[in-house]
Amino acid sequence: MRFKDRVAIVTGAASGIGLATAQRLCLEGAFVVLVDRNADVLRTALGHMPDPARASSIRLDIVDETCVQQSVIDVLERHGRIDVLCNNAGIGGDHRSLATDQNVDDWEIVMAINLYGAVRYTKYVSRAMCEAGRGAIVNTASVAGIRSGAGGNAYSASKAGLINFTQTAACDLGRWGVRVNAVCPGLTATPLTKTMFDYARSVGKEDKLGSRCELRRYGKPSEVAAAIAFLASDDASFITGQALAVDGGNTASLNMPGMKI
Repeated sequence: MRFKDRVAIVTGAASGIGLATAQRLCLEGAFVVLVDRNADVLRTALGHMPDPARASSIRLDIVDETCVQQSVIDVLERHGRIDVLCNNAGIGGDHRSLATDQNVDDWEIVMAINLYGAVRYTKYVSRAMCEAGRGAIVNTASVAGIRSGAGGNAYSASKAGLINFTQTAACDLGRWGVRVNAVCPGLTATPLTKTMFDYARSVGKEDKLGSRCELRRYGKPSEVAAAIAFLASDDASFITGQALAVDGGNTASLNMPGMKI
């Protein structure tokens, strides 16, 4: 019950790592606000929360800054505080294009969601946290933001930017007792990676999934959620500005060409 009676906002909370994070925080006593743009999946997600009385939802597109600001106002009016912000919303973008064949429109939407979405929510939530003199923000980045080979160019750049924003925001907000950290998941079974998993199974390479990790397997959303909950909790009270790889050891070893599916 590390989050007993605390209030948390989780973006991209309708499925995958976002839903697992919302469930974990709720299970540990938090009032959780699930934010997502998919209304149908969001309703389903609410039905899978461990304590429905401690869960609510807001449907919005985090590209819309006015909606983001209003959602923060609404949460503060209802609960009077925001203790935790998990910036998890993200999309994969085009994973196939080479540097010689980039679609700028694809880059713009990936950046607008993966990076600027976190910037927008941090902007408004951190104001309330600074006023309260405490708070924890955890951004979901990726191993793709640490090294190449784990995502397309736009996706990788957005996650590298998110890691850097995590560090600069931590430096900005630390004086008010607000901590900002990031998790960097490796290959994890989520709706975002479903196409990859489906392809591997269709060509008989399911055994290769996660083979580049030192643990020789892929991750589960609940495992990433556990790391997020740690960084958001008082157990991590002296940790800020860090990017924690939750990747089965993938970034601890040398990526060799041709090893990916």
